[in-house]
Amino acid sequence: MKQISILGCGWLGLPLAKGLIEKGFSVKGSTTSTDKLSILENAGIQPYLIALSEDKTEGDLNGFLENSEILIIDIPPKLRGSGADPSTALRKTFVEKIKNIIPFIEKSAIEKVLFVSSTSVYGDTSTALSVTEDSTLNPETESGKQLVQVEQLLQSNSNFKTTILRFGGLIGDDRHPIPFLAGKRNLENPKAPINLIHQVDCIGIILEIICHTVPKLRELEVWGETFNAVAPFHPSREEYYTQKAIDLGLELPQFNLESPTFGKTILSAKVETVLGYSFLKPNL
Repeated sequence: MKQISILGCGWLGLPLAKGLIEKGFSVKGSTTSTDKLSILENAGIQPYLIALSEDKTEGDLNGFLENSEILIIDIPPKLRGSGADPSTALRKTFVEKIKNIIPFIEKSAIEKVLFVSSTSVYGDTSTALSVTEDSTLNPETESGKQLVQVEQLLQSNSNFKTTILRFGGLIGDDRHPIPFLAGKRNLENPKAPINLIHQVDCIGIILEIICHTVPKLRELEVWGETFNAVAPFHPSREEYYTQKAIDLGLELPQFNLESPTFGKTILSAKVETVLGYSFLKPNL
């Protein structure tokens, strides 16, 4: 039985851990909340209370990584605390968090790292553009900028192989933007394409990557690679969110049709061709 460590058993990490256990893996999972330790344990996950900051790591990180071959990092960049320059604080906090755990990874048995990133690393554009994994990175948000730094930090480390998985906007049965957009006025970017992915496909793609490491399955090399992960469904924001409001009986959102549109279409053909993955929720 292979063992996997998941740093961050939250909205995505917890159901992912359950899916890996169903596949026969042993899973160690981390949380920053003592209240969640019993939830992880009841799900069959070996729970660890681990907190990362730019200054230190708290918790048994060595025990968390011990005897695992694969580490999944699923902790989103967040701005914590306050300061004179929030953008600098954001960048420092997340990049330094990852820098601080790298020595622990290097001295562990971890051979492969899967880092959950975001398509925000590409930025936006005022012209129609299809974006692949080979497109130039041009992040505009601070979170996008520091995600790029972390991607490069991990993939440049020769002690382990890192695969980057860039998810689009995350949605699920319990998570969708439309309740917050319903009834809003003057929403921007009406003609920009949506780039979303359902939780079940996030998990499905990660399971496909992981299962390539299992002997006697496919011998494709997926480690050290970068994959976009967005459903192949790109109607405009106006079209998609209007129809979603109709479907759910919500007040229609109103878009500012006078404003310029900035957007991009994220292509995930590599996930389908290299991994052979078929989206379970292609039309969202």
